[in-house]
Amino acid sequence: MPDYIVTLESAWIIKDVKSLDDAMSIAISEAGKRLNPAAKFVEIEAGMISCPFCEGELNSALIVAHTALVGLTLQIRVFRAESRDHAVRIAKSVVGKALRDVSLKVQDVREL
Repeated sequence: MPDYIVTLESAWIIKDVKSLDDAMSIAISEAGKRLNPAAKFVEIEAGMISCPFCEGELNSALIVAHTALVGLTLQIRVFRAESRDHAVRIAKSVVGKALRDVSLKVQDVREL
């Protein structure tokens, strides 16, 4: 049975922020706190999106009226999964239990 790296994308809402850097730091910190006891092995990063015009990389965060929406990338290794779909189900289950009420989208699945 192969091992997989599953990358999930999530959206995190932060209220009362003043800068984009603060919003990204707070989002990563809050996600880490919620993942820490049960799933501390999940790697958390600020998400990146590509610009449709210049195709450059941009932060996936936005601030409007001191409220930020930050896109996070969560990466988890899944060992001995039966298939790609099985690895995705395991990753969503582990991360979803810790991050209740946070939507998750599969961004990438790679076999190790």
